[in-house]
Amino acid sequence: MEKTYNQTAIIPIENGSVGSPKGFLAGGQNIGLRTGRPDMGWIYSETPASAAGVYTTNVFQAAPLQVTQDSIAEEKKLQAILVNTVSANSCTGQEGTDNAYTTRKWMAEHLGIADHLVGVASTGVIGMQLPMEKMEKGIAAIELNDVKAPFEEAILTTDTKPKHLAVQVEIDGKTVTIGGACKGSGMIHPNMATMLGFVTTDADVAPDSLSLALKSVINKSFNCITVDGDTSTNDMVLLLANGQAENQLLSEQHPEWQTFLNGLEIVCQGLAKFIAGDGEGATKLIEVQVSGAKDDHSAEVISKSIVGSSLVKTAVFGSDANWGRVVCAMGYSGERFDPSKVSMALGDIVLFQNGVPIDFDEEKAKNYLDGNTIVIKTILGEGNGHAVAWGCDLTYDYVKINASYRS
Repeated sequence: MEKTYNQTAIIPIENGSVGSPKGFLAGGQNIGLRTGRPDMGWIYSETPASAAGVYTTNVFQAAPLQVTQDSIAEEKKLQAILVNTVSANSCTGQEGTDNAYTTRKWMAEHLGIADHLVGVASTGVIGMQLPMEKMEKGIAAIELNDVKAPFEEAILTTDTKPKHLAVQVEIDGKTVTIGGACKGSGMIHPNMATMLGFVTTDADVAPDSLSLALKSVINKSFNCITVDGDTSTNDMVLLLANGQAENQLLSEQHPEWQTFLNGLEIVCQGLAKFIAGDGEGATKLIEVQVSGAKDDHSAEVISKSIVGSSLVKTAVFGSDANWGRVVCAMGYSGERFDPSKVSMALGDIVLFQNGVPIDFDEEKAKNYLDGNTIVIKTILGEGNGHAVAWGCDLTYDYVKINASYRS
């Protein structure tokens, strides 16, 4: 289905991913880090691409993030990205940092490009050194035109399914493609970055404008999801633009800049929702819509407070229409509002209106909560501020998965 913004069609690509834009190749393979599944992924652009990144706010930043930021700082470009799973290469000291730079060097030599045109990413167990012999052999085995496995499958850890999509928009009469893939299931909290995300486009975009675009859409996508309240040491979102669509250079002054932003937002928001819906042990996607706040920032804070509440998440898991948990989470968000103006609904079932509960059909509410996607709506009556946040229910399986993560 097409989605329109100001009459501009955003057309989804069937089974689209990071390899969909012109000039990009992506793939994965097994190098012996895991049994029976791909464990190393790579992205390659035929030409150096403008690059932008957003990184975890955790003070313990893993070595791959340091190396990738160093690469982009050189000339704001990347041509390749290498991702490994199992070892996060976090809290691994100077050895871990040296290993990250070494893998960058090996990848660059294998592809015949400069070291600083390679970004690296890792995910997995914190404190584990990279298995360098396997990494070296794995990099040497990469064949750009002989893809062993999809990139989106090679980057998964506790995820239950691959996460990817791509769309097309028209800019300057040229078809521009934007594609993305990500991984994320646990250690997800709305404090960017909270997973590994990779977005590519064949649009020609000025590097500084690309960075502004990424930061803009992050606040409407990856910054609006939570699974368990934890922010990882490793996670980042990278955006590459190689210009092969041959549009006029995009910047904030371009008349179709918003068209590009709209397409980028659809991709990032779609990936973010995939992560929220695939939270560890999750059975339901939760969408929290807040409207009538004093401003958008207030609405964002309240929406994240609701979707991040363990009590709200467990109530959704148990199909319990416990509206008290929702208004409680609103109340401790830190935002000021008049409780007597607040209304709240599950989908179209109103449970709480103008500060007091109202009679509702408990069975109807339970049947609604038995569904796969739960929409919680709150109206504050303070102004025009609005926001949306996404999360998932909290289940018994979340504890099981994380109690034995290293085994």
